[in-house]
Amino acid sequence: MVRLKGFQKLTPVNEALHTFFNTINLVKPANVTIPIQSALNRVLAEDIIAKENLPRFDRSAVDGYAVKAEDTFEVNQFKPKKLTLTENNRISKNQAKHVWTGNPLPKGANAVIMLENCKKKNGEIEIFDTVTPWENVSKKGEDVPKGTVAIEAGTRLKPQHLGLLAALGLPKIKVFRKPQIAILASGDELVEVGKSLGKGEIFEINRLVISALCHELGAETVDLGIAKDSIEEIMEKIKIGLEKADAIITTGGTSVGASDLVPEAVKSLGKPGIIVHGVAMRPAMPTALAVIASKPVIILSGNPVAAIIGFEVFVRPLICRMLGLSHEEQRPVVNAQITKKIISALGRKTFVRVRVFQHEGKLYAKPISTRGSGVISTMTRANGYVVIPENREGLEKGEQVLVHLFNNVEVEERNV
Repeated sequence: MVRLKGFQKLTPVNEALHTFFNTINLVKPANVTIPIQSALNRVLAEDIIAKENLPRFDRSAVDGYAVKAEDTFEVNQFKPKKLTLTENNRISKNQAKHVWTGNPLPKGANAVIMLENCKKKNGEIEIFDTVTPWENVSKKGEDVPKGTVAIEAGTRLKPQHLGLLAALGLPKIKVFRKPQIAILASGDELVEVGKSLGKGEIFEINRLVISALCHELGAETVDLGIAKDSIEEIMEKIKIGLEKADAIITTGGTSVGASDLVPEAVKSLGKPGIIVHGVAMRPAMPTALAVIASKPVIILSGNPVAAIIGFEVFVRPLICRMLGLSHEEQRPVVNAQITKKIISALGRKTFVRVRVFQHEGKLYAKPISTRGSGVISTMTRANGYVVIPENREGLEKGEQVLVHLFNNVEVEERNV
C-alpha cells in the first residue's frame, strides 16, 4: 500500500543528473586498433600527431602557371607581359611552368597565375593579371604543421577526419571500444512483435526504440527480452545484463503501482542501488537512476514517449561519456516562434513535442501534444522538442523558443 501513495519527493532534473554522475565511477574505455576504412563515427582514443608537414611541399592550389610573383607586378589587361615556358623544375626570371592543382611548385617560383588569366602561344604565355607572392599556392605545412595535433582524442570521426588521417598516411588508428548496453522491458501485458495478442496485451516496442537510440549514438546493445511482473524474473534478467554489459536500461515497472517491481528488484541486487526515483519532469517523472556493482542502471518509464525523453535526458549523456567523447553531443538546436500558448506545471521541467517548419523565411514550432506519454505517434509527427524550465508555468504564443531537433526542419508554405 505504501507504493500506491505516489512519489513523496521529486528530484529536479539537474540535481538528479549531478547525483547520478557523482555516484558512477566510470573508467576510461578500453581502446582497439582498426583500419581507417572502418572508423566512421568511432571515437578517437589518442591524439593524432602529424609526423610530417601537410602538405609535404609547396604545391599549386589551381590549374595554371608557376611564376615569380615579381615578374607579374604592374601587369594588367591593358599592359600584358610575355613569359617564356620551361619544363625544368626550376624557373628563372621571366619564366613560367605549366602546373596542375596539387603539383609541386618548381624551385624559384612563389606564385601561380590561373589558366584563364593567360594565353599560350609559341612556347610563351601572355599574362593579363598580377599575382602576389604565394597567391594560389598551398604552402608546406599550411594544412597541418609537423609535430602538431591534427585530431584530438575524444573526437567522433566524420568523413572529413578520415580524409585527414589518410592524407597523413595512417592506415590504422586507435579508437575507444563501443559500450555494451543491456536493455530489458517488463510487464505482464507485453508481447513480442509478431506474436498473437491476447486480451489486454500490447506489443512491446520500447526495446526496439531504445536500442535504436543507443546504436544512433554508437553504442552496442544486448537484448534481455521481456520480464513478467515478478521480482525474481526481473532480478535474474538484470543479473545477466550485469554480466554481459557495461550499463543496464529497463523500461516499465518503475512507477508506484502494485506491479511496478523494477526499483525493488534493483534494490535487492547490490549497493548503492537506487540513487534517484521520481524526477521533477514531464513526461518521464517515474524515471529511476541506480548503480549496481559499479555499473549504471537507468529505469525508464514503460510509456514510449516518456522512455524516449528519459533516454535523451539521462542515457544520452551517459553513453557519450562511455564512448570516450570529449564532450556531450547535444541534439542540433534552432530558434523558432511557438504557434500557440502552452500551459505547464510549475516546479517540473516539461518537454513539449513540436513540429518545426519554415514559412516566409522564419521558423515556427507547432506543439504536437503536451500530454499523452504513451502516444508514440506524437513523436513521429514531431521533429523536435522544447524544454519549459521548472520556474515557468508555460509559454506564450509567439514566444521565441529553443528547439532540440531529432529530425529535419520542414519547409512549408501555409498560414501559421
